This record gives sequence, C-alpha cells and structure tokens, in this order.
Amino acid sequence: MNIRLQLFEFEDQRWFPHVIRQGMLDFLRFMITRLNAYEAATPLLQELLERTGQRHITDLCSGAGGGIAAIQQELSQRTESPVTITLSDLYPNIGAYEYLQHTSGGSIRFVPTPVDATAAPESVKGVRTIFSSFHHFPPHLAKAILQDAADKCAAIGIFEGAKKSWLELLLLWLFFPVIILVVTPFVRPFRLSRLFFTYIIPLIPLGILWDGTVSLLRMYTPEQLERMASEIRAPNYTWRSGRTGTGPGKDVIYLLGYPEEVESIKVEKPESP
Repeated sequence: MNIRLQLFEFEDQRWFPHVIRQGMLDFLRFMITRLNAYEAATPLLQELLERTGQRHITDLCSGAGGGIAAIQQELSQRTESPVTITLSDLYPNIGAYEYLQHTSGGSIRFVPTPVDATAAPESVKGVRTIFSSFHHFPPHLAKAILQDAADKCAAIGIFEGAKKSWLELLLLWLFFPVIILVVTPFVRPFRLSRLFFTYIIPLIPLGILWDGTVSLLRMYTPEQLERMASEIRAPNYTWRSGRTGTGPGKDVIYLLGYPEEVESIKVEKPESP
C-alpha cells in the first residue's frame, strides 16, 4: 500500500467528545500492550539511547501511552540501567498517565500541560519518540516536528505499529469489531463510560474502526519518511528509515534521526520524581 490519503480522524477534532477519544485511546493502549506491538522497535530505541548517552526519553503525542510500560522495562533490562520516560501530548490523557506512573513506580512520568510536538519546550529532554501518532500530521507539520528535533540537537525515533498493507486493513474490519466487544471489560483503568459507549451506544467501536482505517491510509511509508527527512535542514544529522517486525501485529515502520557528533551532546539526567 504505497498511497497516502490525508483523511480526517475523529480523535484529531477539537469538537470530538473527550470521553469517546479517551475510550478509543485506552483500547489502543490495551491492544498495543497485550500484543507487545513495538517489541521490534526496542533495539532501535536502544541504539538511539546509546548513541546519545541518554537514559531518558520524552514521548511526544503519547495518546494513552500504549506499550510504553513494556518498552521502559525492556530498555532498562537491555541497557542494564534504569531508563525513565516522560509522556506528553497536546491533549494530555491525565487518567491514563497517572495509571502508568503508579504502575511503573514512577519510572514513567508525564507533563500535565499541553505539549506541541512541532515546537517542544526547553523542558523536553532526552531522546524524543512518537509512537502510533506521526501519521496524524500532514507533511508540513511532520517536517516541522523533525526540524524542531534537529534544531535542538535531539535524537528522535518515529514508530508506527503497522506494515501498511491491505491485509492489515482487511483484518481490522473482520476481527476488530469482535475483539473490541470481548476485551473492553478488561481495559484499565475501569470506566463505566467506556462500557456505555461500547455496548449501549457504540461510538467507541465505530470511532476505532474509522480512525484505524484512516490511520493506515495516512501512514507514511519508509520511502516517504526518507524523502521527508532529506528536506530537513540539518547538515550534521543522520536519518534512517525502514520496516522491521515479524508479522501482523508485530510490524513496525520507523524513522530514526540523531546528531552525528554525539560526543558533543550533553547527557541529560532527569530530575527525581
């Protein structure tokens, strides 16, 4: 699937009810975590940490923080030292972030105020990541995110949990309606509103199916990411894109970017929670 269509997703709309957006993002976090969908991205993220001497990640456009707990644990094991993560978003999902902070023992923290990925504040430290969200941005804003990272000499990893194929689109429509109905009672933190808008008025399932379809159609291919990165004004910056993974639910499209002169980067030590 080499086409890219800039269609709209409900969760991007300012008027879209927060309770429905939250229910959709909580389901996405649950599925990404259960499938360990970003397992193949962990070695790539470890590479960025080691190249820059960092042990802290600031995740941009975090949504509900899907899969981030497993990534934090595996990275800490791989690097044999604690790796901490700060979640951030233009529309912070505070309930999900508080849940992740509590269950991680403080290894995962969050910024409670809105953070614009195209112009990250100076408080954003460490390696930057974006999981499952880069496709939301049209090319000019996507390039602004990459340019902001390059301007501030920050390493960045873009990861999309898909191969971008017609098979994935077919599986979405055939199996996800049933999966949503089966797993919703097990999604945490528990919310009565999630049950109501899944089983009584099924706005959450409909939103998931529409936004999931549009996400695949909006997703950038590795070739498109590479062309985009080539337009970033950053003479001493290295970019690499590609696909990795082992099959449906485990495939990842990625773009890595980091300053070449890594020895000149100051290692940022996150503040104690």
